[in-house]
Amino acid sequence: MNDLVQHSAYFGVVISVAAYALGILIKKKFKLAIFNPLFLSIIFIIAFLLAGDIEYANYEKSANLLSYLLTPATVCLAVPLYRQIEVLKKNKLVVLLGLGSGVVSSLVTVFILSILLGFSNEMFVTLLPKSVTTAIGMEVASELGGDSTIAAAVIIVTGIVGNMSADIICRVFRIKDPVAIGLAVGCSSHAVGTARALEMGEVQGAMSSLAVAVSGIMTVILAPLFSMLSV
Repeated sequence: MNDLVQHSAYFGVVISVAAYALGILIKKKFKLAIFNPLFLSIIFIIAFLLAGDIEYANYEKSANLLSYLLTPATVCLAVPLYRQIEVLKKNKLVVLLGLGSGVVSSLVTVFILSILLGFSNEMFVTLLPKSVTTAIGMEVASELGGDSTIAAAVIIVTGIVGNMSADIICRVFRIKDPVAIGLAVGCSSHAVGTARALEMGEVQGAMSSLAVAVSGIMTVILAPLFSMLSV
């Protein structure tokens, strides 16, 4: 099995797509937030690799095509934003203030937790871009001297948690405004959270798409400043 994956250009892609499709079927069947398709697909792939004694490096090589689709998929999030451009124009000040406070609070939270948990400076800068999309976060972490691989894992976990908890948090804090919901989800849990925002409504999805782009840019600007803080 290891040789098959190693010498196949698409076996990893097939495994990944099949695992995600199975996750979608389970989510539709049980309709529970905990059965997030991405979360389930990660579990399925790990189980498959362990059962087949397949080296992760071989799987990653044969699934590399999916990585090339990450950036264009993120760019495609501009489509729902374009459809809701009038809503954006009416709420531009709220959008800027909301996203600015969201990005700063994320960076401050990482800084405080890094001090409390005794993280090294390398781990601190690795966690700084946890709430932006993977394409941006890995580059930011690498440029700041962090571990891009760990950054990718943290970003994915952050997105899954945001996707699974968005509804619950909105109900607990009685957040009903679609613009506020979209901005919060996109700013805190990037593209994975945006997938859930799109399910909640078109306005939520559009605002979340905007949040992914703008919070990513803000993080690129502010993260280097925070990285100079000593933990």
